[in-house]
Amino acid sequence: MSEAKTTQSVQSGEARSSAIMAAGTLVSRFLGFAKTWMLGAALGLGSTINDTFINANNLPNLIFLLVAGGVFNAVLVPQIIKASKAPDRGADYISRLLTLAVLVLLALTTIVTLAAPLVIDLTTQGYSEQQKALAVTFAFWCLPQIFFYGLYALLTQVLNAHGAFGPAMWAPILNNLVAISGLGMFIWILGENIYNPHTLDNWGPTQTLLIAGFSTFGVIAQTAILLIPVFRLRLGLRPRFGWRGVGLGQAAKLSVWTLATAAVGQLAFLYVMRIATIPGAERLRLDNAGDKAAAAVLPGNAVLEVASQLYLLPHSIIALSLATVLFNRMTRASQDGNKAELREALSHGLRTMAVATVFGALALFALAGPLGMFFSGGQPQDGVMLAQTLTILALSTPFLSANFMMSRVFYANEDARTPLYVQLWLAVIYVVGAFFIQFLPVGQIIYAIAILYTLGNILSVVISVVFLRRLLGHLDGPRIANSYIRMGYAGLGSALAGAAALWLLGSYRADGFAWSSRPAALVTVVVVGPVMLIAYLVLLRVFHVTELRDLLRPLMGRLGRGIPAPAGAPAEPTTPARATVSDDTGLIPRISGEFDAASFRAGPALAPQRSSEAAADDSSEAPKTYLPEEDAPSTARGGKFSPQVPLPGRRTYQGDVGQNPYFPVRGNHRK
Repeated sequence: MSEAKTTQSVQSGEARSSAIMAAGTLVSRFLGFAKTWMLGAALGLGSTINDTFINANNLPNLIFLLVAGGVFNAVLVPQIIKASKAPDRGADYISRLLTLAVLVLLALTTIVTLAAPLVIDLTTQGYSEQQKALAVTFAFWCLPQIFFYGLYALLTQVLNAHGAFGPAMWAPILNNLVAISGLGMFIWILGENIYNPHTLDNWGPTQTLLIAGFSTFGVIAQTAILLIPVFRLRLGLRPRFGWRGVGLGQAAKLSVWTLATAAVGQLAFLYVMRIATIPGAERLRLDNAGDKAAAAVLPGNAVLEVASQLYLLPHSIIALSLATVLFNRMTRASQDGNKAELREALSHGLRTMAVATVFGALALFALAGPLGMFFSGGQPQDGVMLAQTLTILALSTPFLSANFMMSRVFYANEDARTPLYVQLWLAVIYVVGAFFIQFLPVGQIIYAIAILYTLGNILSVVISVVFLRRLLGHLDGPRIANSYIRMGYAGLGSALAGAAALWLLGSYRADGFAWSSRPAALVTVVVVGPVMLIAYLVLLRVFHVTELRDLLRPLMGRLGRGIPAPAGAPAEPTTPARATVSDDTGLIPRISGEFDAASFRAGPALAPQRSSEAAADDSSEAPKTYLPEEDAPSTARGGKFSPQVPLPGRRTYQGDVGQNPYFPVRGNHRK
């Protein structure tokens, strides 16, 4: 087969894989919002039960990321990827890593679950004894998810390291389907909250099983389904003990900055989450005192959670994908010491990403009312509280994505310290802000936290710009500002078109069409959304925003439809020179406590796989090593304030295959 045909076949396969992964992600997010909608219908968006459950159900993910998430991403992921390139496909090495990780996860999960009452005390404030008892019950059901989140992350990396990217993107669909089935049975058997209110007084074990139990069953199913493709790899994985020489100690030392970044972010988030529980506890006291009117207008942490999921949507669908594509380009520029190319990649990413995030921010702002009503569980007052929270968060979406793109530059430069410095500044802002927020009138706490997040997103960009200027000199500011201004004009025109459409549908009246029912709210979104999009696209052409074409090119590429690149544009190679594991699990790219499977998706293969014939030809020229070509020194350039930091998990055993003195292999010793 000719080289051209081989390249074409590889590119076609990559396009199909990307399309499958993108489709799996979109379907999963759609079902995630369906689950959120059903949870609001089952428990009510502004109910004590919903607040209590969401707080408990977010704990497993947050604790996993706090204690183990950074270790998994920064230490185990590079080790698994490198080990998979050994002649035995990493079977022995990965077996030992999996055995160690499973034992650690099991111990961690057992300790945290047994300490559920203490965990609830530390993460809530003002709960009554009755509400605290229900929170502990929910926690006992939900905290075992920690083990399965960790195992899912490990299995995902084993599959990714061997070129199987699709299963991990589709597995969360099963998770959502299981949780949705539990919510469906809850509504079918016990009725929606609007018709049959569910309170602490009438809550029982059956309700807990259908809500918290099925939530955990979904996480178990998401993990278990990955065992099938892992077994199909035929690696012969089995429990193996003896971990000296695995290289995790050195890897952890090199990853200390990444681990600290994750810990700082999650600790700050846990404190903010504790303050967010105050309104729910106060609502219960008012309800018990008979002041139901005052209780009905207090937004709780469930409102903040749903608003966070909605406002993160443009970032998670567009910005994350684009950052992944551009990260390879940034890494190559950093390795070459080409600051001009690194600056150009950042500028291109910020401008291209803004096409989607600017529109997403204004669309969420304009459609906050109908979206609030749709996810309200049928109570217009709850919809109003959600809409108000969403309008505060929505306008900070471009800043959230911009800071995430900026952080890629530091990781591409193999600098894990600067993201920690940025995270520390943000953590201080969030913790200090949350401390003072708790003294505000209780009805303003959730809105104040939303304002705090918005200010944090804006300040994170300011802080990152300071560090980036020290690294790159300048950031192509006039060009970026010019593009953002023109996109802002287009977005403003789109928002005005949307406002006119909403006015025609009566969305600005309490008795208007959008507020009459949840289906009416959905119809409003479906009608007004395309109106805004069409107006935006037309105005982008009017204001000569060429970045739209750059945004559509990678998206169309995922669907197998190419858009020709402009003349003179550099060709994007299919395989990066080196893929750096750069997923940070701190507070910067996320607010919602929901587990995001994409956080544990590895990058593309480090190098194209050679045929067995080619490998045989080279066998006489260079000795085979257990983890080949990983002892090369780093080529990244450090700056005055961002010294060179090696990749996490870099140096491990480099000897001949099967000769690691700490890994005795029976029957396979050389004579």
